[in-house]
Amino acid sequence: MKRVLLLFLLVGGYSLQAQNLVYTPKNPAFGGDTFNYQWLLSSAEAQNSFEDPESSLRDERTEMEKFTESLNSQLLGQMTRRMFSNQFGEEGLAPGTYTFGSLGIDIYPSNEGLVINILDTNTGEQTQIIIPN
Repeated sequence: MKRVLLLFLLVGGYSLQAQNLVYTPKNPAFGGDTFNYQWLLSSAEAQNSFEDPESSLRDERTEMEKFTESLNSQLLGQMTRRMFSNQFGEEGLAPGTYTFGSLGIDIYPSNEGLVINILDTNTGEQTQIIIPN
């Protein structure tokens, strides 16, 4: 037993070495080399198995559907401008309470500027817009 221990100490004493371990991050967000960015991004994209459902819906629309959507958007925009000018006149927004279908709009001046509170009476959803002075 003593011979094995003595042999181990003699042989092991010559081959023992140590060094400091240094961590080097790969990701540039954590201090790594900035040239790793493209490699990390392409690697992540290659492993991504999820597909954006919205992008496939946009690509599947026909030219007629795109035209119809554009036309509807333009018509709604014109109607909104016409309703706005009928309700508020040429001078623009005036303080008061207005109703557009299920939307209640309350406009009043404050220290911060002109405040517009919009309430959807169907859902209870509220929005506040402040136009600075």
